[in-house]
Amino acid sequence: MPDIRRLSETFAVAPQIELDEIEAVKAAGFGFVVNNRPDGEAFDQPEGAEMEAAALAAGLGYCAIPIDHSGFSVEQVAALSALMVSPRPILAYCRSGTRSAMLWALASAARGADIEGIIDSAMTAGYDVRGLRPAMEQLAAQG
Repeated sequence: MPDIRRLSETFAVAPQIELDEIEAVKAAGFGFVVNNRPDGEAFDQPEGAEMEAAALAAGLGYCAIPIDHSGFSVEQVAALSALMVSPRPILAYCRSGTRSAMLWALASAARGADIEGIIDSAMTAGYDVRGLRPAMEQLAAQG
């Protein structure tokens, strides 16, 4: 079972999930998988196309929003924000879950969520997103 950490009732993050864990993700109540890991980041990670095929075969939605060393873009934030309207709970993953938690924080702020609440939820899950406060405030102001 993957190390799933809930950030909200409908959104959770995890370190890299494996192909054989997709059914466990579904059994945990998730309906959508978001891959925040670029292909080729590590030699032992499953390729995005394999993860997509496994998720779709299990009846889950799938979306890749890869985040590399260059950081977060407005387009990535907008892509996750658009997915967050899904009625199906979302599990996002990357190598450690950190990039996924950070992207969730930015997208949540862009959607008008309380920034202190975002920070508290992330901290409770083991992710420190306080450094994103200026970006979250800017996204919230643009919303």
